[in-house]
Amino acid sequence: MKRIAIIGAGIAGLTLAREIHRLARVTVFEKSRGFGGRMATRQAKPYQFDHGAQFFTAKSEPFASFLKPYIASGHVARWDAEFVEIESDNIICRRNWKDGPPHYVCAPKMNALAKQMAADLDVVLQTRVTRIAGMKSRWRLYDENQVSLGEFDWVVLAIPARQALDLMPESFADLGIIAAKQMLGCYSLMLGFKQVLSLGWQAAFVSGADISWISNDSSKPGRPDCETLLVHSTNRWAEQNLEADHDRVVAYLLAELERVIRHDVSGADHVSLQRWRYANIARQNGADFLIDPGQKLAAVGDWCIHGRIESAYLSGFRLARELVPGI
Repeated sequence: MKRIAIIGAGIAGLTLAREIHRLARVTVFEKSRGFGGRMATRQAKPYQFDHGAQFFTAKSEPFASFLKPYIASGHVARWDAEFVEIESDNIICRRNWKDGPPHYVCAPKMNALAKQMAADLDVVLQTRVTRIAGMKSRWRLYDENQVSLGEFDWVVLAIPARQALDLMPESFADLGIIAAKQMLGCYSLMLGFKQVLSLGWQAAFVSGADISWISNDSSKPGRPDCETLLVHSTNRWAEQNLEADHDRVVAYLLAELERVIRHDVSGADHVSLQRWRYANIARQNGADFLIDPGQKLAAVGDWCIHGRIESAYLSGFRLARELVPGI
């Protein structure tokens, strides 16, 4: 059996691993302590926040079919939110998501799907791969202490484009394509309240502000019964302030939130901030994955298609279809 290393335990990497793990010896390396990448949940008891991806849809047949058993098991559920669109500080549209195509979340946390996907895979957590070295017809991986992690026939990078560019061997045929990918940052502001805010809605897209999204995370299926707000900055504002002082970012986003929702949030019992340096990417027109068959190197991720969970799945799924005949 061929040995295949996948670097990154987000949805793209886990999808690829699940599709090929019965045909090859697959090892997934993940630098963090959990699965799912930006399908992330932060605990700040009694509060809980999905501080990365907020929801997902299933527009393609492969992804919709993939989700069916997880919907049946309760690990994926519809979020029929009371949704609004806000322009600056005015609500310009209202609708309930139950009246349209399904909007899904994972339950009871956003990383629940990734945990299920990883259940029967060989995943090595808290291990940062820092070097990929050629060894005749194979590749040897090294961690940050330059300890060998083994030799592999294929290496697939399932990490953000900027990180893939830094790690991928210079001999990779599509290195220039990776270099051209411009992933954008985002800040997530997390607020927990002892009292109910009574905003009259549960999720909002925002335009004309430095905030792009607001949601009451506790309105999602399976969440704790605590009042929470999750706020995303715009990518543009985040890019301009990625290295700004933490407290200044929090203060600015709090003020912008109050302006947009016309509501005082100074009584928040919990306030925290997450910086996502590589959060999103505009819709792409190239391949769904990058592959160099001669080098036996490849790269997958939502950044190949669009910054969406479904895009991450399709990137990994379609690379698997390309690899299967050769393994």
